[in-house]
Amino acid sequence: MAPVIETRLLNKIYRGAIDYHALHDIDLQVQSGEMLALMGSSGSGKSTLMNILGCLDRQSSGEYVLAGEAVAGLNDAELARIRNQQLGFVFQNFNLLPRYSARQNVELPLIYAGLSPRERHKRAVEALEQVGLGDRINNRPNELSGGQKQRVAIARAIVNRPTILMADEPTGALDTRTSEEILQVFQHLHKAGLTLMMVTHEPDVAACCQRILQMQDGRLIDDRQIAQRSLI
Repeated sequence: MAPVIETRLLNKIYRGAIDYHALHDIDLQVQSGEMLALMGSSGSGKSTLMNILGCLDRQSSGEYVLAGEAVAGLNDAELARIRNQQLGFVFQNFNLLPRYSARQNVELPLIYAGLSPRERHKRAVEALEQVGLGDRINNRPNELSGGQKQRVAIARAIVNRPTILMADEPTGALDTRTSEEILQVFQHLHKAGLTLMMVTHEPDVAACCQRILQMQDGRLIDDRQIAQRSLI
């Protein structure tokens, strides 16, 4: 089976008075259904790589094939389509709209996808129930705890039924107990078949994955399978 993500000699250079080489010749394959942690210190290139894999940025050179489609030649509209249909994103700071209810926040990607109001409502409620927030669909973000906000963000990320879920430090703003709860949600989603890639600098978080990619100075220096710490 072809990888869902494949890169060959992927490079990213930020041009300026002094060029900054953020990624060096990244070769990577991710199979459908994997759960990976992307680790490294600040400036290692892990977020840069995640942004390129998430079609939020473009490589300077090299190849990137996502679900069989070469990304380099796509225009902005085509990249937006891929982000909406194939990718889900979760960030450290939730990025919820404060005036919208949990359900309305989750519905946003479905509006861009052109679904009817009835279908948007149905799928948003289903996604919130999937992350354990079926009783909070009408609450606004200021009425939710940090863990509940992150669950809303996860529901929003999965409501379009993406192929891959990408999470950038998803537990970074949460306490230990709440972080474990969020990691349980991720493991349930992974068990249901979702491919999941998570940027983290926390070994305890990475241990909940099956595979760890280690970045340093823009290079992928280690790629290993691990015995996953199961929370479910």
